[in-house]
Amino acid sequence: MRSNPMEEEEMSTVLREESGPGAAGVDRDEPELKTGRKRRLAPIILGVLALIGAGFAVKHYLFSLHHVTTDDAQVDGHITPVLARVGGYVAEVRVNDNQGVKAGDVLVTLDDRDLRSRMVQSEAELRALVATVGGDGKVGQAQAQISAAQAGAAAADATVAQARANAEKTQSDLQRFRALVAKNIISAQQLDAANAAAQAAQAGLLAAQRNADAARQQVISAGAGLTAADARVAASRASRDQMALQLSYTRILAPQTGVVAKRSVEVGQLVSPGQPLMSIVPLSSVWVSANLKETEVRDVHPGDVVDFEVDAYPGHTFHGTVESISPATGARFSLLPPDNATGNFTKVVQRIPVRIAVTAQDPQRPLRPGMSANVTIDTP
Repeated sequence: MRSNPMEEEEMSTVLREESGPGAAGVDRDEPELKTGRKRRLAPIILGVLALIGAGFAVKHYLFSLHHVTTDDAQVDGHITPVLARVGGYVAEVRVNDNQGVKAGDVLVTLDDRDLRSRMVQSEAELRALVATVGGDGKVGQAQAQISAAQAGAAAADATVAQARANAEKTQSDLQRFRALVAKNIISAQQLDAANAAAQAAQAGLLAAQRNADAARQQVISAGAGLTAADARVAASRASRDQMALQLSYTRILAPQTGVVAKRSVEVGQLVSPGQPLMSIVPLSSVWVSANLKETEVRDVHPGDVVDFEVDAYPGHTFHGTVESISPATGARFSLLPPDNATGNFTKVVQRIPVRIAVTAQDPQRPLRPGMSANVTIDTP
């Protein structure tokens, strides 16, 4: 059945009258109330946020008055190279990368047979020279020559004394014979004989003196020979000691306590003097290098307290003190330092390295050279 249009219109009118104007009004006013509340809350929220931001800004400003911070910092340490001091073939390698070693531990051994044979030869040469010179209660050839020269010189001096006595006697006889000839007691022939004897004695004295001089020169020559022999012994002993030192270098020792890194040597490899074999990093001796802006180092002084964190251990704070400040900016030590006199000048804030000593290390969190750090320096 079709409904009558007039009836449907009447039913709609009745329903609108029953609902009344109040219901429609509630639906229209509710969004307006919510919008009003939001408009009243927005200034309050913005004011709170502004107060919080201002509080953080004041806190940061007050903090910056007595603190200097930078993230341009890293952990530094000594990296000691281990070098070969003599050449040779590697016989044994006793360590690996990342292995801890103590100072004096044997790291690498080289084949030492050639050096040992040369060491034996040096020892033999030294013994031969010592036998020539003498020592340890034994009389050597050079010392025997000195003794013989000294004995010859003593004998020559005795001969000189004898010749002098003979010359004096013949001279006295000649004086007496001249007096007797004047009195015609002896003949002129006897005077001539006494004169010849006196001249012969004088000549004998001169010869004896020259022989004594020659004997003394022999003593000096023997002494010089002994000095030269001593020098040869000293040179041979130094050569032997040098050979022993070279032999000791075939055992390459750890220069200090640390951790092995960058091992580049293998058994059977031929190494040359000065060739790097590995590195030793002492983890117990590290520091932090903070590169501060030149405008920030005004109040930084040695002894200032430092707190720093490293990226490897987030949330953990390490402590230290400012040890020293670099005498120049890092740019001055670069391979090509800037030269503002060339005319192309752009002012750039330079950075000055500050060395920070670590107060105490945490064995559970070892600091390793190269780690990045965030540094805060307390500048009272």
